[in-house]
Amino acid sequence: MKITRPMISFYCLALILLASGTARPTGQTRAFLDAVEQYRQNNYRQAIASFLTIAESGVQNGKLFYNLGNAYLKNGQLGHAILWYERALQRTPDDPDLKFNYDYAVSLTKDRIDAGAASIWRILFFWNHLLSARMIRWLAIVFNLVFWSVLLIRTLLKKRPLKGPVYLLLIALLGFTTTAAYNYYSRSYGTAGIILADEAPVRSGLSNQSTELFVLHAGTKVKVENEKDGYYRIYFTEGKIGWLAKMSVGII
Repeated sequence: MKITRPMISFYCLALILLASGTARPTGQTRAFLDAVEQYRQNNYRQAIASFLTIAESGVQNGKLFYNLGNAYLKNGQLGHAILWYERALQRTPDDPDLKFNYDYAVSLTKDRIDAGAASIWRILFFWNHLLSARMIRWLAIVFNLVFWSVLLIRTLLKKRPLKGPVYLLLIALLGFTTTAAYNYYSRSYGTAGIILADEAPVRSGLSNQSTELFVLHAGTKVKVENEKDGYYRIYFTEGKIGWLAKMSVGII
């Protein structure tokens, strides 16, 4: 049998479950084996249920979340697929197959941020959208080590502390360190969500009778700013802020 990329992820996950000692013939292992067989038979709805059994038991694994995303995407549930891809990216950000499938799923979404609405942050710190968070952290560490080493050496040699290339090192240090700090803050204290419903009306208040401001669609990523009475206050872009029923959003 030819092993496809998704099946490789299945087998990797099996090894992880067995090696962890948490897999039991009547529990996670059984659910995993069922999910593999159901996925191979194109029974994606049942595969989702079996994978969810493992996830809801407390297993936090990038490969598991990646396969859940694949199953949801095959089942035509774009919002749920992107939600689980996002969760997988938090754990395995450098997985090329995951990145490919995630980018493909995002390309299917309907809502787009206008180029003119790009924030100053996105323009000035463009590398944050080109490099992974892990790569940015490492670059911040490297530039810090190099800069302070050069500064120490120049000080011991009684030369001018800052000159020419040292200024460039300082700029790179500040840029990557600021970006790494922002990413850490966003991950630790910011809350992001994915629209799950095919169409989700965003309203001015906390009821279905409130004025509809705009509509978002499955797979769109939003910032969740507040929660109240079964609604989330979400931010999509400048000027597109409102309240959305909680059932329409999955928190990453």
